Amino acid sequence: MERRFRVSDNERFRQVRQEGVSHAHTLLILSCLRNDLEISRCGFTVSKRVGKAVERNRARRRIREAVRSLWDLVQPGWDLIWIARPGINEASFTDLQDACARLLRRARLLKE
Repeated sequence: MERRFRVSDNERFRQVRQEGVSHAHTLLILSCLRNDLEISRCGFTVSKRVGKAVERNRARRRIREAVRSLWDLVQPGWDLIWIARPGINEASFTDLQDACARLLRRARLLKE
């Protein structure tokens, strides 16, 4: 995923988490908030509850790749924060992709 499609500002992360709408799955949490841009952006976070640094980095890479595979279907104009839950590294990649698609559908962010 290109850098221009990423949320990198800590203040924006906090704002999306506090003011945005959240949707939960057993593997992930998705928080979304409208932005005033013509593109959607994503941010990824993995807490220490998921595991040590190697496991957290692996989880972040897997989430990023699962979202990237669905990125063309996401409506523009949103900031999305993806939060990993414990147990994400034990899930298969297909389950992770399904979780991402289900959360995007639930948030009504997929193009028709």
